[in-house]
Amino acid sequence: MFKLGYNTNGFASHSLLSAIDIIGSTGYDSIAITIDHHALNPLNKDQDNDLEFQIIQVKKRLEKYQLSSIVETGARFLLDPRIKHEPTLISASREDREFRIKFIEKCLDIAAVLGSKTVSIWSGGKKTDVDESKAWDWLVAGCARLSQKACASGVYIGFEPEPGMFIENLSQYQNLKEKVNHEFFKLTLDLGHAFITEKSVSGSIRAFKNDIVNIHLEDMKKNKHDHLFFGEGDMDFIDIFQTLDEIKYTGQVNIELSRHSHNAVETAQNAFKFITAKKNPGNF
Repeated sequence: MFKLGYNTNGFASHSLLSAIDIIGSTGYDSIAITIDHHALNPLNKDQDNDLEFQIIQVKKRLEKYQLSSIVETGARFLLDPRIKHEPTLISASREDREFRIKFIEKCLDIAAVLGSKTVSIWSGGKKTDVDESKAWDWLVAGCARLSQKACASGVYIGFEPEPGMFIENLSQYQNLKEKVNHEFFKLTLDLGHAFITEKSVSGSIRAFKNDIVNIHLEDMKKNKHDHLFFGEGDMDFIDIFQTLDEIKYTGQVNIELSRHSHNAVETAQNAFKFITAKKNPGNF
């Protein structure tokens, strides 16, 4: 059975250690740690002397609750305080692309110390002044370089297709995977995203079962990319969990409700109850 977890981007108003305490004490088996301004931020020069100590604290707290962990790199305004999710691996400026790559490399270092098996990344959106062929070249080159670093760190890259980004569906991911051609380049599968972009969520799970190193979970309506609490969308969770059981998936399934931080504790507790009931084979 998979390990159920929660993404700390749903605890934006909590310290990272407090979020770990709440997630761990609720009964979750895993956690997705989104690197952000006050959460293992390797970019804060004022925090350089404290980062190593913070990593040690976080590792001890993960061990206390026996939480498996994933490192997420999708903080909205960490790299650029004015533009959401910028810069990216396909930004027009070489300096900007390098900034994103260096950031992810630092996240791989953090993940290795924490014992996290995966760092999750995405392409970002393509600006209108960027040629598509150049975007592909830059993305492949960046992902290949990061995969080499990941291999050296013993940590997988989990690449996430996301609606509205340059790589938004699994067909594009497959193309990218073939171009990168590295054993440490794998898939973060957001099941809500697959619900929007693919014909079948369960079919996607089966088709990419050998690629998946990380799963994101939320509810979603078919034609709108909006992470909803369970029961507010149209997804069939019993079918999803039966499929995960069928392929014998034992990795992490991390709930991602980043817009629910205003009610983080209750949301995490209610989500745990909902998923625990749905994934119990006795309830199928």
